Amino acid sequence: MTQVDLNADMGESFGSWKMGNDPALLEIVTSANIACGGHAGDPDVMARTMSLAASNGVGIGAHPGFMDISGFGRFRMSVPRATLQNQIRYQVAASIGMARSLGAQVRHLKLHGAVANMASEDETLARDLFEAALSVAPDLIVMVLSETAQQKAAEGLGCRWAGEIFADRAYNDDATLVDRSLPGAVIHDAEAAGKRMAQMVTEGAIITESGKRIPAAIDTICLHGDTPEAVDIAKSVRAALQDADITLRTFDGRG
Repeated sequence: MTQVDLNADMGESFGSWKMGNDPALLEIVTSANIACGGHAGDPDVMARTMSLAASNGVGIGAHPGFMDISGFGRFRMSVPRATLQNQIRYQVAASIGMARSLGAQVRHLKLHGAVANMASEDETLARDLFEAALSVAPDLIVMVLSETAQQKAAEGLGCRWAGEIFADRAYNDDATLVDRSLPGAVIHDAEAAGKRMAQMVTEGAIITESGKRIPAAIDTICLHGDTPEAVDIAKSVRAALQDADITLRTFDGRG
């Protein structure tokens, strides 16, 4: 039986500024990556989002990124390694503490934005950041960009991990994501996103922009929550997977 998890990045509002439609997404996904106050989110947003996720039976994940609210964590930054590790620890600890106060649990870790992209190219960076998170919570399942340096780092650490692909992003031939500044990097067509996810999961491979197939561990599919068509894409992907007899459930982790 083929099965896969659906995850979305959320909890990215801040104060009176709103981002995305988290309540709608939480009726569709099986895992939620909730911002920890680094690139987005605040204590109230984190608490509300976690409470709603828990009430919907959705798995909760910590979603740390660069400490860069104004840039939404999407600009590459040069941060001393020890400082960056402490920033990851700080955000993960906040996530775990908030969840515990609500009677919920953080199951997994997913790096956000630019730092995630950098870690997908640099195994040493990925290992350092994963180790930092695991030093706070050793039982976290590390969500990795499949077939990148992130996966190699998680395998080398011997921790539990889950391989992720993206419903709304185009791929390079090395399994990294096409830079957002390039045409076609972000997929806005909900129907197309659904079809390509069903195809990738069925084939067990990432399909790149050039049509190359990269065999991959596909445990979870990311549905970004910060685009106008996010909910439509999420609905399309879920429907396409169900039509292909693919079971939707929260991942258990490998390793």
